[in-house]
Amino acid sequence: MQEAWQKYTAEAFATCAFVFIAAGAVLVNWQTGGELGTVGVALASGLALAAMMYTVLHISGAHLNPAVTIALWATGHVKTLQALGYVLAQLVGATVAALLLQVIFAGASPQFYLGDANLGTNVTPWMGILVEAILTFFLTWTVFATIVDKKAVQGFGGLAVGFVFVAGILVAGSVTGGALNPARSFGPALITSHWANHYVYWAGPILGALAAGVIYHFSFLKKAK
Repeated sequence: MQEAWQKYTAEAFATCAFVFIAAGAVLVNWQTGGELGTVGVALASGLALAAMMYTVLHISGAHLNPAVTIALWATGHVKTLQALGYVLAQLVGATVAALLLQVIFAGASPQFYLGDANLGTNVTPWMGILVEAILTFFLTWTVFATIVDKKAVQGFGGLAVGFVFVAGILVAGSVTGGALNPARSFGPALITSHWANHYVYWAGPILGALAAGVIYHFSFLKKAK
C-alpha cells in the first residue's frame, strides 16, 4: 500500500508534467507562428495526460485534476483529507510547471499568459462554464467508466481519457481553450496574475465532473455492489 506522501508526490509530479506540456504546446504554437495548430496542441495535451496517468495510476489513482478528485470525493471513493491533499498537490504541480515555462519562454507574448486558457471572442463566461462543464462531464465519465469501475476492461483507462481530452480541446479550443481541469488554468494564472474569468475554469469543470461522477456512481456502481 502506498504511503500518503507518495500519492501526493505522484499527483504533483504527473500534474506538473501534464500542465507543462499542455501549456507549453500553446506557447510553442505561438512561437512557431501556428505550426502546431489546434490539432497539434490537442494531441500534445492528450498524449501527455494519457502518459502521465499510466505513470501514476498504480500509485495515486491518477486523478491529475481537482474536478475529478472532487467527483471521486463526492461519491465516496476518496476520503476528505486525501481529497484535500490531492487537490493541493495538483495545484502545486501546476504552479511548478508554470514557473518552468516562465523560465523557458521568457520572451513569450504577455497575451498568452504562459499558455493559460482564455475565453474566445464574444464567448461569455456563462457560455464558457457550460462548455467546460459538458466536456469535463465526458472526461470524468470516462474516468469512472474505464478506471474507477473495476468491471471495465483493464489497461485502457489512461488512453481513453487522453482521447477524450484531445477531442475536448478540438471542440473547445477556440471557445474556452479546453482546460477541462482547474489546475491546468491555475498554474499559469497564478504566475502571471491572470485572473480574468478564472472562475470559469473552476465552476465549469467541477459542475461537469460532479454530474458525471454522481450519475455514473449511482447508475452503475452502487447498484452493482
